[in-house]
Amino acid sequence: MEVVVRSDVLAVPGAELYYEVRGDGPVLLFVCGGVYDAEAFAPLAEVFAERYTVVTYDRRGNSRSPLDGEPEAQTIETHAEDARRLLEVVSPGERAEVFGNSSGAMIALDLAARWPELVRTVVAHEPPLFHLLPDHAHWSTLMDDVERTFQAEGPWAALEVFNAGFGGEETAAAEGDELGPGSIAEPDAEVQGRMQENFGFFIGYEVPSFGRYRVELERLRHVRVVVGVGDLSAAEPPGRAAVALAAGLGQTAVVFPGDHGGFGSAAEGFAVVLDRVLREGA
Repeated sequence: MEVVVRSDVLAVPGAELYYEVRGDGPVLLFVCGGVYDAEAFAPLAEVFAERYTVVTYDRRGNSRSPLDGEPEAQTIETHAEDARRLLEVVSPGERAEVFGNSSGAMIALDLAARWPELVRTVVAHEPPLFHLLPDHAHWSTLMDDVERTFQAEGPWAALEVFNAGFGGEETAAAEGDELGPGSIAEPDAEVQGRMQENFGFFIGYEVPSFGRYRVELERLRHVRVVVGVGDLSAAEPPGRAAVALAAGLGQTAVVFPGDHGGFGSAAEGFAVVLDRVLREGA
């Protein structure tokens, strides 16, 4: 049976949020990271719409969610507030399941820490919480360098600095937010172009400030948090940060198929693991 996609726009302070709703049942909110938007989660949304009201959205400043004014440094806290406002519209009075990838996972964690009454389970897939890594000083310096380079020389120069900090990757693959092969299952030209246009905002206004975010573990002990790591990316910085987060919460990270972007490149197997995780918390 064809899944009906309903779309709407939510006005929030400083921006408008484009969002899509599929299915019926308890709410399952997907929060993307990097240059991605709602379309990145479409394959998973189609699967989970069979038993959830699945909500996907474009984060502020990206794709179809324009800012009211000029771009400025973003914060995880502001994006978590956006997620809260969205849940209060689509899931009033009920707790939701929340899945986040990369910086979207950090947003989901901040949401759970500040408004645990809105969340049943948070599945945080490879949040790049660099402050949890032994070489956290390196990442702090890198965020400063990316910010400085973006302001002086623009986004492409900032990307080169960012990639060099990850060991010379050709794209921002270490963050998992590139649009290279396997990142999204066969995106069409319109979607590809839309997400490419998010790049400057991502590298200049999200990467430096998001990279400085610090999670407060104690505030997460009163909500169900499941940490995920890709079976192909556990040794990369976001994967190592996920393992460290899981250890800090007294658990072992759940292994998902694929790499940092496995939700797109290995969507079928990814959905199986995510479904099991959510059912275990029901």
